[in-house]
Amino acid sequence: MSSSKISMMLLLSLCIASLMAITASAGNFFQDFDITFGDQRAKILEGGQFLTLNLDKYSGSGFKSKNEYLFGRIDMQIKLVPGNSAGTVTTYYLSSEGPTHDEIDFEFLGNSSGDPYTLHTNVFSQGKGDREQQFHLWFDPTKAFHTYSIVWNSQRIIFLVDNIPIRVFNNLESLGVPFPKNQPMRIYSSLWNADDWATQGGRVKTDWTQAPFTASYRNFKANACVAGSSSSSCGVLTTASTTGSTGQSAWQTQTLDAAGRNRLRWVQHKFMVYNYCSDLKRFPQGLPVECKRSRF
Repeated sequence: MSSSKISMMLLLSLCIASLMAITASAGNFFQDFDITFGDQRAKILEGGQFLTLNLDKYSGSGFKSKNEYLFGRIDMQIKLVPGNSAGTVTTYYLSSEGPTHDEIDFEFLGNSSGDPYTLHTNVFSQGKGDREQQFHLWFDPTKAFHTYSIVWNSQRIIFLVDNIPIRVFNNLESLGVPFPKNQPMRIYSSLWNADDWATQGGRVKTDWTQAPFTASYRNFKANACVAGSSSSSCGVLTTASTTGSTGQSAWQTQTLDAAGRNRLRWVQHKFMVYNYCSDLKRFPQGLPVECKRSRF
């Protein structure tokens, strides 16, 4: 990419930041999210610092952010459904609305006891997805809370797990690849039954004798540009007990340094189980354009 195009993208990000006031305020799940479905299956606890989603034979549950964001860093600590979670899907993603929506996905596909979860990622732009990468994690995500993060700026999207990059989707609009940059997105999460496809292609069904299934959330943090109001702002909104101010705007130009690139290579070499950019059978006419460029 030419230096002039890089400069233009940096200028776009900086202009957005300069037009919005910097704010830093503490919040909680009561203040920052709405329950979207599931009635009492979604519970906000501990004064808004903790949230659980439950799934039983009759319904799952979910929530969404009150705010919409246009670029930022979103962090959430999640502890996934333990034991036999086959057939269940826990989602955590950013999305706009409408047929040409943008979306940045984490989806956790459950599995039988003793088998690993599959972490499914995808990027939609202008209604088009089909950019799946899947991973097995290097830890048991049901034993403790782990941090799942999305960094989204005008140059790239970075998926991180415990601050380790697992995927980068670069802005390659210069090559005709759409990139999410104009549609504000809300944060969504849900726990639902998808045993027609989620585990081993639907061969393993949900064992309802194990219900209710529970996923837990805490320490939400949005260091991001809030859209959709006259007082739009870029700042920190968090349910963590301490926030700090160091590097609050680093996401605006965040990329991977040498250590980050090494971690990304390690994850993708050791733990990636599906990459659309390697699926020649799926794309017999040739791989998508972005697959031919550097992943960093």
